Amino acid sequence: MVKRALFFSTPYSLSLRDNQMIIRTKEAPDMQRTVPVEDIGVVVLEDRQTSVTLPLLNALSDNNAAVIFCGDDRMPNAMLMNLDSNRTQGENYRTQIEASEPLKKGIWRQIVEAKIRNQAALLQKLGKDGERLKPYYRNVRSGDADNREGTAARIYWAELFGRDFVRMREGDVPNNLLNYGYTVLRAAVARSLMGSGLFPAFGIFHRNRYNAFPLADDVMEPYRPFVDELVYGLRMQGESQLTQEVKGTLLRILFADTRFEKVMRPLDVGLTFTAASLAKCFAGTQKKIVYPLLE
Repeated sequence: MVKRALFFSTPYSLSLRDNQMIIRTKEAPDMQRTVPVEDIGVVVLEDRQTSVTLPLLNALSDNNAAVIFCGDDRMPNAMLMNLDSNRTQGENYRTQIEASEPLKKGIWRQIVEAKIRNQAALLQKLGKDGERLKPYYRNVRSGDADNREGTAARIYWAELFGRDFVRMREGDVPNNLLNYGYTVLRAAVARSLMGSGLFPAFGIFHRNRYNAFPLADDVMEPYRPFVDELVYGLRMQGESQLTQEVKGTLLRILFADTRFEKVMRPLDVGLTFTAASLAKCFAGTQKKIVYPLLE
């Protein structure tokens, strides 16, 4: 089932009744709309004057919804996640923690290969030279020992946004659009990992001590080009600022079509395939992590 993504950019009063999210505006408290909590996958709370009741937050958590809180700059700043979202969570945590270095290096190799492959596919789709990336996703070494990810990235960004573009968090436009889209994607990935009984704090490659969700950063890598495609389209339309309409467009990344070997699914559903396959890799019942191919 495709979960809904809700974005609140102006003051709202949010509460819970009969397992329904009750949405009221502060200007018209007698007027309300409702959304079943079980239908919600992601909630973005942007306005500082929005009020949310504790019962609603607990209900969202119980249903494994990712709740994103924005800071004073209206950029995502924190996230609420469920700590008990899978019946076999304890066993999955154990296999995740005990995963050997060769296993983790093998998984990271697959992630890097899938990421560069999707980057190449996006360039080809946009009429750019994706062929330049083919040598980099072929025969990636265990653990990406020769850093093909980094080398491919330099070629990719130059092809996508021009030679003068530098991908960095505090960089020039469209870094602001990429940052927002990646944050939404990261929240959805963390949610899918928790739903599969994995703990986002135990990473494979990303290990920054200040990063609370390194596994989400690992797993989301091959999905980044889906965000890049949205941002490229926005730039072609002349968009450079994070307006409410632009944020709404970036939030729709969760509904982008993703093609797996035999099926097409919305990205939010595709993430559950990827997370479940990773849990099986850790458990030793599967050797390959499942990713979509961008078309």
